[in-house]
Amino acid sequence: MDPIPPRPTLPTRALPDAAAVERRGAAKEFEAVFLGEMTKFMLEEVQQGDVEGGHGEEIFRGVLAEKIGSAMATRGGIGIAADVEAQLRRLDGARP
Repeated sequence: MDPIPPRPTLPTRALPDAAAVERRGAAKEFEAVFLGEMTKFMLEEVQQGDVEGGHGEEIFRGVLAEKIGSAMATRGGIGIAADVEAQLRRLDGARP
């Protein structure tokens, strides 16, 4: 009986370290908050119709702006997260 040959090994990729994952998450969260605030300011400038929603509408607009900012950041944002992550990496002294 012939011996069973060893299985070929698959190439391995280095997993990102915990600090890199944390930096990426913080950068994406920062971008989401930034985009939410920008959206909030834009929504404040939108002309309201004849019917106003009162205090409930004000609260809803804030939540809406926050959700829009999060959705924009999740879908790639506007590039702020990459720059923030690079700066955080420099501050940590990590290699790019």
